[in-house]
Order: sequence, then structure tokens, then C-alpha cells
Amino acid sequence: MEKVIIAGSGPAGLTAAIYAARSGLNPLVIDGMQPGGQLTQTEIVENYPGFPDGIDGNDLIALMRKQAEKYGARFQMDEVVGVVPGEDFHVVECMMGEKIETQSLIVATGATARKLGMESETKLTGRGVSGCAVCDGLFYKGQRVAVVGGGDTAMGDALYLARICTDVAVIHRRDEFRASKVMAERVLANPKIKVYWNSLVEEFLGVEEKKVVGLRIRDKITDQVTDLDVSGVFVAIGHSPSTSWAAGVLTLDEEGYIDSKNCVTSVPGIFAAGDVQDRLNKQAVTAAASGCAAALAAERYIAEHGA
Repeated sequence: MEKVIIAGSGPAGLTAAIYAARSGLNPLVIDGMQPGGQLTQTEIVENYPGFPDGIDGNDLIALMRKQAEKYGARFQMDEVVGVVPGEDFHVVECMMGEKIETQSLIVATGATARKLGMESETKLTGRGVSGCAVCDGLFYKGQRVAVVGGGDTAMGDALYLARICTDVAVIHRRDEFRASKVMAERVLANPKIKVYWNSLVEEFLGVEEKKVVGLRIRDKITDQVTDLDVSGVFVAIGHSPSTSWAAGVLTLDEEGYIDSKNCVTSVPGIFAAGDVQDRLNKQAVTAAASGCAAALAAERYIAEHGA
């Protein structure tokens, strides 16, 4: 039986692994479908303490993983798809069919990018429609692209794309950005970026559903419809927590985030860390902090239960 299983290997999961390993709990980390989490899609992290010149997201994750392994954390390529709670131990169910008994579980499964939910978006996903500018941006080097959204993710995508594309259109449904002031100011000051305020996406335009050739938008105020000549569209409208497997087991809020207090969930012995329980911040440093708190809470739980 495991003492601690950590579901997820982003900043929250890896920090939890470091603390749990240093406490002698020999944690098992179930990587998840995206090892390293969303940070691996970030070209440069400028606000993580200790890196004044910034650091590549993949490099930061690699360092965290190396540190966790140094202290004895183990990693398994699989994904947690369910958990059966018990009084003395929990049974963690993995996608590959394995069922593992554990005294405690730290859920750090993160969140996934949301989509607009349009049929044309679905048909053209991977053919010009993307949710990750850093992942797919280079395919559109020297071309015209669009970003849908108004938060920090959208701003970061727009700024990144402006460095490699000829023009970037930002489509936002409101008359001001939700992003942080510094990110919004950078976007508005960039001559390669044009913002379409109060605008909604009507349709993703494609050629025989094989590739994007444009984006149809509608102005909410004037009702004017405009077709933008773009070859790539990056949807950056927020995230949904990866908790579908936890419904009916853990208490979730109305958006599906795990309801926790100081990383303690509604089920004794199950803890939550990172974006899966943080609907507000979505930052690597806050995810790491909660990973630390979850590991310390798990350590106390195990000690109190005589393990």
C-alpha cells in the first residue's frame, strides 16, 4: 500500500512530491495525460521567484521533477480516472486499469483550456484552430492569426504570436480586458496587434473543413459582421478543472473546482492542490505553494492515523 499518491505532475504535484519525499513518505506521482501540466506550454516564465531573467516552462518543470526524484519520489505514466474512498485507505483507479491502495491522495490534476463549443471550431481543431499558441504558433510564422479572449492567457498568446506573425487580431466580447494591467498595456502598445472590442465569434471559416482561412465575428453594439483573413485562430477563454472523475466523490463548486480549505477536501485523507482547486489565480507559484500545503496536510494526516 502507498502512503501518498499524487495525481498530476505540474507545479502543484511536483512541489507536493518534493515535500512528501523529503518527509520520507516515498510518494508515487501519477503523471497524467500532460506530464508537467500547462507550464510546459509556456515559452518563458517571468514571474517565478528565483529566476530574474525568466525561465522556459519546460526547463522549470524539469528542474522540479529532478528535485523530487532526488529525494525519492517515483513517477508512473498513467492517469487517475477514479477513486473509491475508504475509512482506512482509498483505492485509486488508473486509466491503464491498475487499482492502487493508498493511505492518502493529493489531487493536482489541473485544468484544461475551454472551447467556444461551435461545430466549425470542432471540425477545424488541429487544422488552424488551437488552444495553445506556444505549441502551434510556429506553424503560422509570417501569417495573420487571431486570438479569442481577454485574460492573461489571451494577452500572453497575442504577444507571443506578434513576435512571429505579421498581424494578430484579438477578439474580445467586452470593452476592456480582464487581464492584468501590465499584460493589457503590452498588447495595446504593440503595433502588430489589433483589438476588436465587444465582438463575438460567429464562425470559423475553412476550406472543405481542411484548414482555417478566416474568422467571422460580429460586433455586439453595431451588429456588423466582419470576416477576418487569418490562417490560425487561438482560443484562450479560460479553463475547466480536470475533475469529471471526482464528481460524486469530492465536493465540487458550481464550475467543477474541488471545494477545499487549506487543501483539505470533503473526504478525509484526500487533498487538493493547484488549479484544480484554485479558480482565481492560475499561477505556477500559487500552484506550487498549495502543493506544499497539501503535502504537509497529508503528512499530518498519516501521522495522526498511526502510519
